[in-house]
Formats: sequence, C-alpha cells, structure tokens
Amino acid sequence: MKDPHNLYQLLDTQGIHYQRFDHPAVFTCAEASTLAPIPGSLASKNLFLKAGKTGRYLLLCLPASARLNLKALGELLAIKNLGFASAERLLATLGLTPGAVSLLAVVNDCAGLVDVIIDQTVAQQDTVLCHPLVNTSTLAIDTGDLLRFLDNCRHPARVMSLPCLPI
Repeated sequence: MKDPHNLYQLLDTQGIHYQRFDHPAVFTCAEASTLAPIPGSLASKNLFLKAGKTGRYLLLCLPASARLNLKALGELLAIKNLGFASAERLLATLGLTPGAVSLLAVVNDCAGLVDVIIDQTVAQQDTVLCHPLVNTSTLAIDTGDLLRFLDNCRHPARVMSLPCLPI
C-alpha cells in the first residue's frame, strides 16, 4: 500500500480517528517543527534501523530532540552491528523514501521484518503525529488508536525508554 488514500481508507475501516494536515514536503525534524499542526504536541522522529546481519529491521519513534545512543540500544536489545538502514532498504521494506518514515508504514511490511519500538515519552502523549506514507501531510492520531492500528497490522509496538545521548 503505497497510496496514502488507501491508507486513509484502512484507517477509516478500522475506526482509527485522525486529523489530517497537508503541508509542503518536509525532510527533517527541524522543517517539520515549523509546521507542527497540534499546539503543544511533542515533536517526534522515526528512525529505520538495520538489526545487524539478522535480516530484521527496527522502526523507532522517539522525541525529535533526542539523540539515540545506537551502541547502548544495540547492547540493550542484544543486537550486534545495529545501524541505520539504507534508503534502498527503506524503500524495499516499507515502500518509503527518506523524509516520509512513519509508524504507519508497517502496513507495507508484509514479510514481517520490522519490529516497532516507541519511546516511553512518546507513548505517554495523548496524540502522535505520523506521516501517511508521504512527507506532504501529517496525521494527528490518538496514541491508543495508533497502538491499536499497529496491533491490527501485526506489528505490536514495544514501549520502552530508549537510550539517548546528552544534548
């Protein structure tokens, strides 16, 4: 499912409520922060990581201001050689291009290769902001609805405190 319109239909079918905000394309958290549609919402970022040579991937959601400690996360999860996945792997696995990485993209992971981890700080928010497979829109989704969507897509989120570097 690469078409956002199909994603909207799926969200509607599952009873997932969202507010949609269209905007110019954004490629970084800094650009997105100037367009934050929900006042007071926590800006978050999504990272797509390759889990060493396991053939598995991690899709992480953490506060935009956080700097992930990859080494500590690898140790915590017992994954050797944890690192950022290439744009080619992102496209092949989730059907996305850089700048559009989103938790909603698990809908494209038919092979079940992606594990979702949401930082505890993000999970405690009432609303999570997600791109609907493109970086020209943002959806504000109730956190409970988002977690239900992930479950429905057979990608239940693991909520944990991700190790971050000091800012």
